[in-house]
Amino acid sequence: MRRFAAVAVDDDSRWTEYSDREEGSELLDSGVGGGTDGAPAAPASGPGPCGPGSCDLVTVPARHGLEAADILRLRDGVGPVLHDRSGDTLGFLVPPGTAERWDLPGSACTQTHGQGTRSAPGEPPVAGTGWLVPPEGAYAHATEPAELRAALGEAARTIEAASRV
Repeated sequence: MRRFAAVAVDDDSRWTEYSDREEGSELLDSGVGGGTDGAPAAPASGPGPCGPGSCDLVTVPARHGLEAADILRLRDGVGPVLHDRSGDTLGFLVPPGTAERWDLPGSACTQTHGQGTRSAPGEPPVAGTGWLVPPEGAYAHATEPAELRAALGEAARTIEAASRV
């Protein structure tokens, strides 16, 4: 599976890009980066997907990612989402620290370290990618890990059920 480089937004609201290609995925146990109270999230605004600081990136196969993105959109819980231009994978921006607890099979979470080269604001922060859900079209600055995990589980069940028909 192709892996995206990780993304960060520095304090001057400039995109940064760097690679963290370490193998292995470590997933969340629950709601890293804050919780939800059941109310719809407000549309994203501000300097970037995670505001000043950095985001971690959960990479999944495109089919599962598209299903999960649709589920999250219906629940007003989707943050910015990247796609690779080959159509193989999607990358969900999640709050920093998510990689420390991410262990969902079939996905990888890349930890960010706030380092890298700058790219233009509004442009996809990783070379060879585009926005499936751009920051200005997202409901949140980043997708909540617990919501993403639930949506990916639901997506897997939906795909499995569809394959039996």
